[in-house]
Amino acid sequence: MPMKANKTEPQSQTRKQKKDTPWILHIFNHICFVTTIIGCYSCHWKIKQEKKFKHGQCCSLRERLFYPCLVISFCMSVLLVFVWVESSNEYNGFDWVIFIGTGLWFFWSIVLLSFLGILAAYTSLLLVLGFLLLWEGIELYLHWCHKILILLVIVICSFFFWILFTYWKDRWLTVGLSLQVFAPYIHLSSIAMMVILSWPLAFYLIHLEGEARIRRYQMTCNERKRNKRCNVLTKLRALQVAIGLPFFLILLCLYLLPLGNFSACVQEKNKLAPKPYFFGHRGAPMLGPENTIMSFEKAVEHGAYGLESDVHISYDHVPFLMHDSDLRRTTNIKEVLPNASLTHPSLFDWDFLSTLNAGKWFSHAPIKPFFGMKPLSEADRERAGNQKIPKLTELLELAQKEKKFVIFDLYGPAPNHSLRALYVHHVVSTILDSQIEQRLIFWLPGFEREYVKKKAPGFQQVSRLHSVERLTKENITRINVDYKNLFYNGMREYRAANISINLYLVNEPWLFSLAWCSRIPSVTTDNIQVLNEMTQPSYFMTPKYYLFVWILMDILSAIFIVAIFYFHWWKESKKEKLLKSTSIHTESLSTSLRTRESKNQGPSCISIDPVSRVTEIPWTHAALSPALTKNVRKYPNSNRVSVVPMKKASKSEPVSKTIKTPVPGEDDIRHLVPTLKASESIQAPVRESAREATFQSSSAMKANGTFSSIDVSHPQKQTERPPNTKSSEESLPVFTTSSPSSSS
Repeated sequence: MPMKANKTEPQSQTRKQKKDTPWILHIFNHICFVTTIIGCYSCHWKIKQEKKFKHGQCCSLRERLFYPCLVISFCMSVLLVFVWVESSNEYNGFDWVIFIGTGLWFFWSIVLLSFLGILAAYTSLLLVLGFLLLWEGIELYLHWCHKILILLVIVICSFFFWILFTYWKDRWLTVGLSLQVFAPYIHLSSIAMMVILSWPLAFYLIHLEGEARIRRYQMTCNERKRNKRCNVLTKLRALQVAIGLPFFLILLCLYLLPLGNFSACVQEKNKLAPKPYFFGHRGAPMLGPENTIMSFEKAVEHGAYGLESDVHISYDHVPFLMHDSDLRRTTNIKEVLPNASLTHPSLFDWDFLSTLNAGKWFSHAPIKPFFGMKPLSEADRERAGNQKIPKLTELLELAQKEKKFVIFDLYGPAPNHSLRALYVHHVVSTILDSQIEQRLIFWLPGFEREYVKKKAPGFQQVSRLHSVERLTKENITRINVDYKNLFYNGMREYRAANISINLYLVNEPWLFSLAWCSRIPSVTTDNIQVLNEMTQPSYFMTPKYYLFVWILMDILSAIFIVAIFYFHWWKESKKEKLLKSTSIHTESLSTSLRTRESKNQGPSCISIDPVSRVTEIPWTHAALSPALTKNVRKYPNSNRVSVVPMKKASKSEPVSKTIKTPVPGEDDIRHLVPTLKASESIQAPVRESAREATFQSSSAMKANGTFSSIDVSHPQKQTERPPNTKSSEESLPVFTTSSPSSSS
C-alpha cells in the first residue's frame, strides 16, 4: 500500500503542474519554435532533430555565397522604403504624373509605398529567421523559392534605383532635408539600436573568447609549436576583430556625431524666425475643388497670405483658371464631349468652358484627390458639386476684396491660337482693367519682363532661382523656388542679400518646420488647414536640451553595453569552469581506470578485492572481470563461468582456499560503503594473508602450467533470488583458488 501511494503522489503533482501552466505553453514550446523558423526559412515543416553545425560551418558553400544576396536585398529594399516615405510631400504630384500617362486617377503613390514595404518586410523576415537559426546552432538552408524571390527583389530595387538616379535625382535632396530635421532623433534611436544589437554581439564574442580559452587549455606544447603561425586560435581572434571592431567604431562615431551634426531645428527659441506666410496652392485643394472660387474662399478662411493659381486663355481671348493641359481630371468633359477630352483647353470657347462642371470629380468621386483627406460636410459637398471654371477676373475681385496677394503661372496657348505671340500683353491688360491694386500682383512669368515693368510698374517682380548677381542686376527682391533647393545651406546667400524666398510645394509638417527654422518668409501649400494650426515647429529643441539628452543617452548606453558584456562574460566563465572541472574529473577517472586495467591484465597479479566488487553497480561481467566478457557472450544463461585450464597438472592435488568477507545486513545496504571503509582496519590482516596466498598460488600455477578455476555467480540469477535469503555465500561471489600440495 505505501508503494502505491508513492506512485500516485507524483502523478497527482504532475497533473496539478499541467493545470497550473498556461495553455500557450502546451502548444508553443521550443520544438514548435524551431520547427516554425525552419519551416518559414527552408520550407521543411516536419518535426525532426535538426543537424547542429560546428563552429565555422554554419551552412554549405552555396548557402554562404547566397546569404550576402539576402543582405543586399534587405539593404536595398529598406533604403527604397525610406526614400519613398520621406517623399510623401510629392505623393500628389506622383499620382498626377501617372494620371497623365494612364488616364486613370488612383493613389499610385500609396500602392508603390505598400509594395516597397512588402519587399522590405519580406527580406527583413528572412534575415531575422536566418539569425535565429544561427542562434539555435542549426544549419542554414534557404528554399529555392525564397532564393528566386530574393533575386527578383534585387532586380526590382535596381530598376527603381536606376529611375531615381536617371529621372528623379532631386529625390535625394528630399532625403537630405529629412535627415536635417530628423538627425537628432535618428542619432538617439541609433544608439538605442546599438544597445539592442550588443546583446547578440556580446554573446557571440564572449562565446568565441571562451572557445579560444578552452582550446588553449586543451592544447599541448607540441601543438602550440606546430600551429604557431596559423591555427584555430588565430582564426577565432580574427573573427572577433572582424565582428567587434566595426561595432565599436560605429558606436564611437555615434557618440561623437553631435559634434559635427547640423540641424536647423536645434536652436534657441529667441532666435526662431516668425512663422512663414501661406500661399494657397490653387486655393485650398483639400477643402474644395482646385482652381475654383470655393477653394480660394476656403484658403482665405484659413488665413492665406496669398492665392496661387494657373492661367490659360480660351480661344475667344478669355483668361481662365486651369492647371492641366486637358480637361479630363477636373471637369466632366468625358460626359459632355468625350471625343474632345484630350483637346488643349485654349482651343475651347469660353461659352463652352463655362458650362462644364468643375466640382463633381471632387465631391462625388469614390477616389479623392488627396490620400487621407477629411470628408466634406453635407453643405460643402453640395457646394463643391456645383462649382464652375472661374475667370481670372473673378479671382482678382476676391483678392481685391480680401486684400490678398495673387501669384500665378501663365501657360501659353496652343500653336494655332490667335494670341500665341501676344498672350502676355492681353493678360496684363486684363489685370489692369480689373482695378486691382498693382502691389497685390506677384508677377512670376519670366518672359517679356521688361514690357511688364513698363506697362505695370506696381507689380512685384518674382523670379525663379537665378544667381544673386543676376537678381541684383534685374532689381528683383523676391524668388519662388522649389523647396528642395533649401538643401544648399538653407539658401543663406539669398537671405544675406535681402532676397525674400517663397518655397513650393510644402505640404508635410516636418518640411514646413524646416522652412520655419531656416527663416523662410513664405511657402506655397496644399495643406493650409493643418499647417496654419502649428504654433511652433515640429521636432524643435534647444541646444542645451539636446546636449543633455545626448550625454545622458551616451552614458546610459555605455552602462548597458558594459553590463551586457559583463553578464555574458560571467555566464561563459561559469560554463568554462564547469567544463574544466569536468575535464579534470574525466582525466583522473581515465588515469585510475588505466592503472586498474594494467593491474587486472597482468598474468602474475590477480587482484582479489571483494569489497570493491560488492560496490560495483550494476554488476556486469565486464565490471567483475574484463577478461571474462567474451566467454559470457558465448554462454549467457550459465550460472557459473569457468576458465578451462590449458594443461592438467599430473602430480598435484588441488588444495582450495575459500576467501569470504562479511556482508552487511539487508537494512544496512544504503550504508554499505561507509561500513566497508570502517571495517578496513579489521580486515586488513585477512586481506594481506589472502593476497600472499594468492600470489604464491599464482606463481605456482605459472610454474606448473596450471590455471585456477574462478567461479562467479551469474548476476541474472542473483537478481532472481528471493529477498528472504540472507546467506553471505549466496549474496556474494566466491573466489576459489587451487594450488598444488607442494605450495602449501
